[in-house]
Amino acid sequence: MDIQLTALHWVYLAFIVFIMSLLIKRRDTSLICVVGIFALGLLATESLSGSVSGVFNSFIYATKELIGTIFIISIIVAMSRILIITGVNEMMVAPLTRFIRTPALAFWGIGIIMMVTSWFFWPSPGVALIGAVLLPVAVRVGLPALGAAMAMNLFGHGIALSGDYIIQGAPKLTADAAGLPVTDVMQASIPLVIVMGLVTTVTAFWMMRRDMRRGTWRNGLVKLGPGGGAESDPTRTDPSVQVQLPLQLKRWLAVIVPVLFAADVIAMFVLDLQGGDATALIGGTAVLILIAITMIAHRNRGLEQTTVYLIEGFQFGFKVFGPVIPIAAFFYLGDAAFTELFGKSLPDGSHGIVNDLGVALANHVPLNEAIGAITLTVTGAITGLDGSGFSGISLAGSIAQLFSSAIGTGADTLTALGQVAAIWVGGGTLIPWALIPAAAICGVDPFELARRNLKPVLIGLAVTTIVAMFLI
Repeated sequence: MDIQLTALHWVYLAFIVFIMSLLIKRRDTSLICVVGIFALGLLATESLSGSVSGVFNSFIYATKELIGTIFIISIIVAMSRILIITGVNEMMVAPLTRFIRTPALAFWGIGIIMMVTSWFFWPSPGVALIGAVLLPVAVRVGLPALGAAMAMNLFGHGIALSGDYIIQGAPKLTADAAGLPVTDVMQASIPLVIVMGLVTTVTAFWMMRRDMRRGTWRNGLVKLGPGGGAESDPTRTDPSVQVQLPLQLKRWLAVIVPVLFAADVIAMFVLDLQGGDATALIGGTAVLILIAITMIAHRNRGLEQTTVYLIEGFQFGFKVFGPVIPIAAFFYLGDAAFTELFGKSLPDGSHGIVNDLGVALANHVPLNEAIGAITLTVTGAITGLDGSGFSGISLAGSIAQLFSSAIGTGADTLTALGQVAAIWVGGGTLIPWALIPAAAICGVDPFELARRNLKPVLIGLAVTTIVAMFLI
């Protein structure tokens, strides 16, 4: 059915183009998204009060959609804090260090451990959980600190975060913007995450070994002082605030914590828990672990310290998602949120602004799978230039919905491709200011780390885009 495009459609499209141009210049887009919401509200309601109210209500709408994701990340960070302070994290990874005997085993071992840890704890806490323990082991067997940082970075902020199969924060954002179930996007992302991960990590390892043989490898070591930047990550802990626990107790806790999360994963499969239900199970387990270990570690101060750790976790969560809310609020207007917030102001037969634009695009532009895949990869990469990885993936999902409407297929694959590209670029593998946690804990220059990651990530994106063309 041919939908008549109105001023609302053209204004929405103009703001998407404007937002992308700002992302290319690495400028913040929150203000522009607010202006876009106001402009759309003014056109829809023809009322100043309605458009002003629409800005706030769109924030409420986006927050309601994202609150589960914000909470799970906040709670995981809070739990990570007590694990680090008590030294339980060291006990959790200590048995794995005996297998790290060569530089190659160190690179792949650290990477795989980081990936698995990041699935459950998110990458930034994951760096703090395992980096301080495994880095000295890796350096002792001959892996440079920069190589260890690459492994943690590519496997954690790349593979684990771009799939995000346990916490499901990334697929939730992109799926909502594309109007798809979370499970569809997660299933479509599996082959893309595997291809991207294999190509990027194998390329990075091969280039590292080649440069070490040639003598052209630069360690990129720096001395990070108190203002080095990593202190913004609440999972970094001053040794002076360590809490001493009996060795036997720490060993028991180091076993119990992974066993509880493994039980959660089994329960997800047995009970067929997905999306919000799976996230709630992980979150509830993390809260109980936080409370139990805090009470054991701090005893009669446990009541107060539990609150302290929760506050630190929520500060981190809202700091990460603060820029995401206004951006997500704008892109949610491309779908069902528009009618909910501004009433019936779209033409009869409309299926949402983005769907209408997709139908119009199909009628006027010869889009195909190849052009769609390339465009989504470029769009995802551009949205990652702000160094967040998350703030722009709503745009990737929205454009995937638009293109799939035009092509007639491939919504889930295009959405997953945009998500993978955005998070690999902006989630902490290419943008220097997003690399600070991994760079700081390894004592290397974040710009040198970004430079080492550049070619492998670009090669990985090219190969993954080609694979996606055949999957659409």
